[in-house]
Amino acid sequence: MDEDAVDGTELPDDAVQWRRDANTSRTVRLLWTFGVSTFFAAISIVVSWRLYRMASEVGGGIVVIALLAALATTVLALAATDEPERYLEWLPGGVPSGTRLDRAMDAAVGTVVMGIVIGSLLGVGRYISQNELLAVGASPFTALVTLLLPLALVALVLASFLQSVGTLDRDAKTIYLYEPKQAIDLTVIEDVSVRPIGDAAVLSLRYAQPDGQYVQGPRRLVVPPAVARDIAAIVNGEQ
Repeated sequence: MDEDAVDGTELPDDAVQWRRDANTSRTVRLLWTFGVSTFFAAISIVVSWRLYRMASEVGGGIVVIALLAALATTVLALAATDEPERYLEWLPGGVPSGTRLDRAMDAAVGTVVMGIVIGSLLGVGRYISQNELLAVGASPFTALVTLLLPLALVALVLASFLQSVGTLDRDAKTIYLYEPKQAIDLTVIEDVSVRPIGDAAVLSLRYAQPDGQYVQGPRRLVVPPAVARDIAAIVNGEQ
């Protein structure tokens, strides 16, 4: 069966193509959403708190709270609908569609959820500190909030690492990567180890060194488990 690769070229009959990103991998999607929404939520809380303090000086603090609650409710309601783009047609500049809309909704819902989590931790910490319910005051809750930011950064790094797009050409014994473009000749691979991680498999590649020369190429590669088994079989001479 003839297919087209990511770059538009025709694939051989014995080729296997894969794509791992936020659209095809739940792990990548969750990591990306957690990372992005945590940063957005932290920024939103800082801005909202400033607005609340300013509005409270003129007796309008409740208005800010009502607006935030309405915005959060709207985001969750849009996420629950099957066609959120229908309700966003009024936005200037057009409505994102397809993948862009999905990622935007993930980020928006994640921001609401993480905003509630961070806001709750800060609120509980403030209440405990004001009422002197703990000897350490709000420190444990503040520490948890502070810890969320580096965890979000780690999540974004992992999401990027776990993404990959490529093709395995069994006949040519070659892996073609598209982001970035690169070709890996499996005949120069001496050994490969496979480590499953969720819905992915991390390949550790050991290259041969003909005449002592260093062979360039990625030493670790993330692919679907089925592709990992095919690659290991080719390297081990089983295919």
